[in-house]
Order: sequence, then C-alpha cells, then structure tokens
Amino acid sequence: MNPLLTKYACTLLNVLIFVFCCTTIHAQDAKTRLYDLYDEVEEYEDSLRSAGEETAFSTFSIAEREEQDQYWKEKLERLSEIDRGALEWGDRVSYDLFERDLLREIQDHEFADYLVPINHEGGFHTRIVGRANSADPESVEEYEKYIARLKSVPKYFEGNMELMRKGLATGQTLPQKVLTDDYKVMMTSQIVDDPTQSDFYKPFQEFPTSISQDERQRLRKEGWVAIQEAVVPAYQDFLDFMEEEYMPGARESIAITDLPGGEKYYNFLVQYYTTLDLSPREIHQIGLEEVKRIRSEMEAIIKDVEFEGTFDEFLQFLRTDPQFYVEEPEQLLKEATYIAKRMDGQLPRLFNMMPRKPYGVEPVPAHLAPRYTGGRYSPADGETDAGNYWVNTYDLDSRPLYTLEALTFHEAVPGHHLQIALAKELDLPEIRREAGVTAFVEGWALYSERLGLEAGFYQDPYSNFGRLTYEMWRACRLVVDTGMHALGWSRERAVQFMTENTALSHHEINTEINRYIAVPGQALAYKIGELKIRELREKAEQELGDNFDVRKFHDAVLLNGPVPLTALEQNIEDYIEKTKTEAEKEDET
Repeated sequence: MNPLLTKYACTLLNVLIFVFCCTTIHAQDAKTRLYDLYDEVEEYEDSLRSAGEETAFSTFSIAEREEQDQYWKEKLERLSEIDRGALEWGDRVSYDLFERDLLREIQDHEFADYLVPINHEGGFHTRIVGRANSADPESVEEYEKYIARLKSVPKYFEGNMELMRKGLATGQTLPQKVLTDDYKVMMTSQIVDDPTQSDFYKPFQEFPTSISQDERQRLRKEGWVAIQEAVVPAYQDFLDFMEEEYMPGARESIAITDLPGGEKYYNFLVQYYTTLDLSPREIHQIGLEEVKRIRSEMEAIIKDVEFEGTFDEFLQFLRTDPQFYVEEPEQLLKEATYIAKRMDGQLPRLFNMMPRKPYGVEPVPAHLAPRYTGGRYSPADGETDAGNYWVNTYDLDSRPLYTLEALTFHEAVPGHHLQIALAKELDLPEIRREAGVTAFVEGWALYSERLGLEAGFYQDPYSNFGRLTYEMWRACRLVVDTGMHALGWSRERAVQFMTENTALSHHEINTEINRYIAVPGQALAYKIGELKIRELREKAEQELGDNFDVRKFHDAVLLNGPVPLTALEQNIEDYIEKTKTEAEKEDET
C-alpha cells in the first residue's frame, strides 16, 4: 500500500476517533448536567413542600412567590444552555418534560394563579383535612408536632385569605357561578361543637402501644383544645370571609380570557395539557365532529332497545328509572368491585406487562364527595400502600349503574391504576416515571374504557350506552371548555349542551361545568389523547396486518412512561418499523 495513503488513512482514523470521543464526552456531559439540574430542582421543590410544615402549616407570601419565580427562570436559562441535540432520544424526552414543567411554573406566576388558592373541589382548606385523615403519629414528639400544626391553622388560613384579598382587588378570583351553596359544605363540616367529631381529632382516637396512658390523656386534651380554640374558629372565619367578602366580590365572568393576560394564558394551557400545537377553535371543531359521530352510535342503541320516544326522553328515562340506581353506598362499592375484579381476569389477553402493586376500591372521602366527580384514582403513597379506585357514594341518585363499567375501566384497570402503577415501576429516570402528562395519562384511561369491548364487557345495551355517554362527555368537554373560555359561551349554554348530549346526571353535569371553569384547559387532554392513541393503533393495525399484536402495541405505548403525544407517535413509528423488520427476517428464514 502507498505509504502516503497509509499516512492519510491513519490521520483520518485518528480524527474520526477524536471526533467520536469528543461527541461521546459532550453527550455524557449534557446528560449529566440535565439530571443534576433536575435533582437540584427536585430538592428545592421538596424544601418548598416541607417548608416549616413540621410544626406549622405555611403559606407563601407574594414576596416569596416572586423569589420562586426568579428561581424557575434561572433554572430555565440553565436548562437552555444544555445541548438538547447531544442527548439520546429518552433523555431528550426528559429534557422536554423538564422544560415543560418550568414553563408552567413561570406562566402560572405571570398570570398570578396563586391568588386563587381554592378551586371547584376545594383548596388549601381541604388539603389539610386530607392530611389529618392520613396522619399517623407514632411517638409523643410526632403528636406534639401535629398539635403544633393544628395551632397554626389560623395563621395558615389568614395567609391564604390575604392572597385571596389581593385577588379580589385585581379581579383574579373564582367566578361567582362556581361558588354555589354546596361549596360551603367543605367548611361547615369542620365547624363542630364537639372537637371529638372533627376530622382533625382522628389521630387521638387510637394511640401506638408505646405511648403511656398518662401521655395519651395529655395529648388528647391538648389536641381537643387546639381544635376547639384554633381549627374551628379558623374555619368559621374563612366561611365568614367567603360569604361576606369573597363571594360578593368574585368576578361575574366565567372566561379566563376575560382577565388581563387571560387569552395568552389559556392558549398556553391548551398546548400544555394537550401537548400538541392546536388552537382553541381547532379543538372546538374536533369536539363538534366527535359529538356528531358518537350521537349516531347512541341513537343506534336507542333503536335497538326499541325505546319509543325522543333522544331527550331516553336520557330522562336513564336519569330517573330506579333500575339504574342503588339505595345504599355499599351496593355501589360492591358493583364497582365486581366489575374491577372481572376485568383483572381479562388483562393477560391485552397486556404483557402489568404492575406488581395492587389496588383497592374505596368511597370518595366524605369531606370531598359533595363536589367531586363520580370516581377518581388515588395512587399509592408508599411501599406498604395500594392504589385506590375511589367511587363517589354521595347522592346515589346521581350515580347510575350504566356508567359504572366505563368508570371502573378508566379509573382502575386497564386505565389509571395499570398505567400509573406500572410507570412507577419502570427502570426510567424519575422525571419520566412521574411525569404529569395529562394528554397521555387521561388519554390512556379514556382509551381503556373502549378496551372493555375487546374484553367482553358492555353486554348490556344500557351499559354500552353508558360507555358512549362517557365518551360523549369527553367530546363535549372539547366543545364547552373552549366555548366558555375562548368563544363567549355562557355557563348555561355549556350546561344545556352537555344535558342534551350525555346521560350524565344533572348534579354531575353541574359539577363538571364548574370544574372546566375553575381549571381551564385540563379537560381538553382526555379526548385529544385518546384520539391520538386510537389513531396510532389503527395505523399499526393497517401497516402490520397479521403481525399486529395488541399486547406488544400496549408495551410500545406504556413502557416509556407518560410522554408528550409527539414522543408517543415516535414510539409507535419505531415499534411498527421494528416489527416489520422482525417479520421480514422470519420470512427470510
């Protein structure tokens, strides 16, 4: 070989090796910097969550909020200095999720969202009830800290009311139409004459055996006094504030876009929750088209059951006929449990991978139930806890049996429990396991309702109508959320639209409409996410034909954790190409 060519070849090889090494080092440096920054932010957020709360509930002042905003902006600037292009695909997803979270913090502060520390379901005043219900002190010291937190409730409430007064001055409030009378139940339920009847007294009803009788007596007395002299008066003061100041001064408009900066904020929320570049008008139109499609399927069922009457009369029949309702909370819980257990037995047909963590079926906590939806999934808190499928047993006349299969598949399995518990067990960075990507998480749960058809459920036509009414409910959300916040719809028009198109009870419709007003944009994610998953499944089925395996498709959807829909689309493209390649190799052999 020509010595000169050999020299050039060696030089070129050395250059390539150098470039490869530099690229590898740069990529590793970018990855290290990304996760180091994420860990730094996680530690900061943990410090915020626990700030002072060992012995007192704390509220961040406006000045402290300003400091936090500067922190988020500085971290976003540092994130932008990391070369995203040098990262591998999974780490780029982590980068995007991290950036998304930082932008949300910054946008929330810019819009002064913290001036409304309550929403359609509760707020700061209900969170501490939940903490009391789950409190489990194990020593005298822990009981004394719990009592100290009880004594801090008045200051905690006053701090939040100060933020709400600032909101009143700037128009940043909940709308009056969300603040209906049943909203007061959350406060009046904690205004008790006998402190032993308070949720906050529960830790004093039973003590660990390690605590002596004398200490128990002392702690009970101090807890009783703290509830009577601090907690109950704080709730009374908050109720007086709500009735005398906040409710009369709350804004009349329901649209977030009517507030300063509201249009920009709503557009941000639409893209944040859906993870797609869609405008409110585009989503509104998608919703109208879905409503039309689902309506035709619902009318086909009405024809099949030979109901003689109009669509509205059929909905009224479903809302009022006793055959569709139970009389006792335990009956509803038993029905939900039976459906969930039957679906457990069908999961191997649909999934290769399932979580190790089990789940239970429990009623929605009483202090939340009056303004809560029909059900919810509550993830496990720790290693010794199970996930819980919460079923709302409040106002049983509004909890029909014909929607219970769809609700169960959404909230338990194969919906939220299967997806969320499985994600927590994956060998992925924490940000990927814990990502709150609503379009993915809720899109999967809505897609799971339809999986019931493949598993042999919805044999009763009324239950199948219930499945469609749940799908219609999510399609209506696209219409009414964008309608109220971007297109000038009134609350009454939104209620009428859902009443005319779904078999949901009037109570649930009103609860839902309040939710869409109080939390703009979030409800759009369900149907948008489900449509994307269904679109990708149809594509996989068409391109793979006989090589399509629903269990492997579900692996491709779930085993990368919750991701933005654009990343999910890339996952499925890769799965399709990989499956095609494997099939071609098998054919060759």
